[in-house]
Amino acid sequence: CLSVCLSVCLSVCLKLKPKEQRQRNMKEMFARSSVSGRGDPCWQVTQQLHILIEKVSRVLPSLVMEDQAPSRPKVAAHVTGSLAPKAQREGGGSPGRRVQGQKISWWEGHNGLAFLQEVRLVDGELVVPRPGLYYIYAQTYFRHTHPEGEEEEEEDREQRGRPMLQYVYKKVSSYPVPILLMKTSRTSCWSRDSQFSLHSAHQGGLFPLAAGDHLLVTVSNASAIDMDERSSFFGAFLVS
Repeated sequence: CLSVCLSVCLSVCLKLKPKEQRQRNMKEMFARSSVSGRGDPCWQVTQQLHILIEKVSRVLPSLVMEDQAPSRPKVAAHVTGSLAPKAQREGGGSPGRRVQGQKISWWEGHNGLAFLQEVRLVDGELVVPRPGLYYIYAQTYFRHTHPEGEEEEEEDREQRGRPMLQYVYKKVSSYPVPILLMKTSRTSCWSRDSQFSLHSAHQGGLFPLAAGDHLLVTVSNASAIDMDERSSFFGAFLVS
């Protein structure tokens, strides 16, 4: 009897927000328990718990909130690889002066796994809507194909020996040159025995950003990127 009354009374104390509603429900509960008579042990325990609950609600007012604060809008973006004309992939984008690599400018922002929530996608760059601490991440897959039965060209041999580099930059209005936030590199020996080779580059980190900052990804060889939406992606979300 004691355990039942305790669970009921505590649930009333913790779940009900307005004080008037809490008192009204307590009165109804006491009225139902009084039917069994004052000699019933459950009725006596309920009286004692009523006093305890009132004391707890005064000492811990955070357990009985009058109003719930509105949920904060989420700021996030996840853009994915998408198919682009071969000329666009080979040339890459032009991110500006003194920037390493070629910018990936053909990200997908709406279809498939991609989404934009309060963040804009402009020419392959994510535009931050508000200041705060953001987690930024990027992954690209480098694909090197080996046409079966064909002799490897000199250009393919050069690509096979080059390191794979990925950079994440931010552009701010107060500085003329994009600022490098992260970079990662990997040197792999492309296998001649397989029809193609895949090597990924992934990185992520926390950075303070201002409203209007732009984020972009560049790579050492844009034409070698496998732009499947599950292989290559780029995003950011507001942490605080």
